[in-house]
Amino acid sequence: MDTTERIIKWRNLRHVDGVASEPRNPLPAVCDVSVTNLCNAACDFCGFSRDKNLAGPRRYLDPDEFARALPILRRRRIRYMTLQGGEPLVHPQIESLVASATKAGIQCGLITNGWFLPRHIKQLAAAGLKRLLISIDSADMSEHEHNRGLRGLEARIRDGIAQAHAFGIPVCASVTVSRLVRYESLPETLNRLGFDAVTFSYPRREAFGSTSLVYDEKSTLVDLSRDELLEALSAIASLKKRFRVMDPSAALAEVARFVRGEQQLIPCVGGSKYFYIDWNLDVWRCEAWSEPMGSVFDLDHLPDQREPCNDCMMGCYRHASVLMHGAIALTDSVYALGRGELRAAVGTLFQRSVAYSLWALSVEELPRAALTSLGARIGGRRSSPQIE
Repeated sequence: MDTTERIIKWRNLRHVDGVASEPRNPLPAVCDVSVTNLCNAACDFCGFSRDKNLAGPRRYLDPDEFARALPILRRRRIRYMTLQGGEPLVHPQIESLVASATKAGIQCGLITNGWFLPRHIKQLAAAGLKRLLISIDSADMSEHEHNRGLRGLEARIRDGIAQAHAFGIPVCASVTVSRLVRYESLPETLNRLGFDAVTFSYPRREAFGSTSLVYDEKSTLVDLSRDELLEALSAIASLKKRFRVMDPSAALAEVARFVRGEQQLIPCVGGSKYFYIDWNLDVWRCEAWSEPMGSVFDLDHLPDQREPCNDCMMGCYRHASVLMHGAIALTDSVYALGRGELRAAVGTLFQRSVAYSLWALSVEELPRAALTSLGARIGGRRSSPQIE
């Protein structure tokens, strides 16, 4: 299909329940899926801790219903998914969930505390797992084990990472900004354990609106002052010189503006290009939203929620929004041109936020992607173990 044909196609409005509406943006989307509210760890700052009852009755995502929902997610252009919890590896059919997502053409990642990783990594790799994140709370692993309530966790993490690498799966540390983190010591620990990169999440102490209560509002570990948060963001930015940090510099700057109470540039893509799905298969704009958009089985008929929002500093949404915003504006502009709305097309592009997003993408993400691709080609020349 050439450019002219695409524009003609985009001029045609799609119909939802008989009502004409704009066609959805064609860029790929992302979702996080909580597969259970159970966890074997006892983290002080987490609402899923085994010692707390904040998440309610035990719940597991139903594998059959999940498989039934995947074609709907594909139609909504979701191409990347991260399974989370609680602790996703306590789900009795976690490998089946990964396999279903992979079969549906969705690249699947998983975030875990690492305790059960040596037991599952071979089966997860065989199921098609593409990305692995492991939570790390401190550069001092004895302190990390104490907060997690899991003695011997370091050895399991190191073993799990080594096995993941043997199957060609990259492993990223996921670090919550808290009073346990000593940023200057992190690179040594992460290198020793075998991590490829690190990403940071920024604590939100207010109770979430959705079924996911990730942070315990009573924890003093994440009860950080404005100055403490700004100091942490500065330390993360400096850390980029010593280790591969996945948090875009532009996103760190946006979060800093949020903390200082200043106007922010990039609206959140939650509800349009990033979704949260809970173990009930309800879809939320994000974990912090006050009510669900609806059931995943109604997603074909649920409109994108594109009202600008900058009400929290959730890292995953902040990072994605900074990197997606410019590309979304470009495609929106093409839609406007297809409708013959030249002024709208130009106005969409010539915004400070669009330039900021495209700058972030070009100076940080594209060079990093090129390096990753080169590394994969080099690594692919080496022999790799077979998954039986």
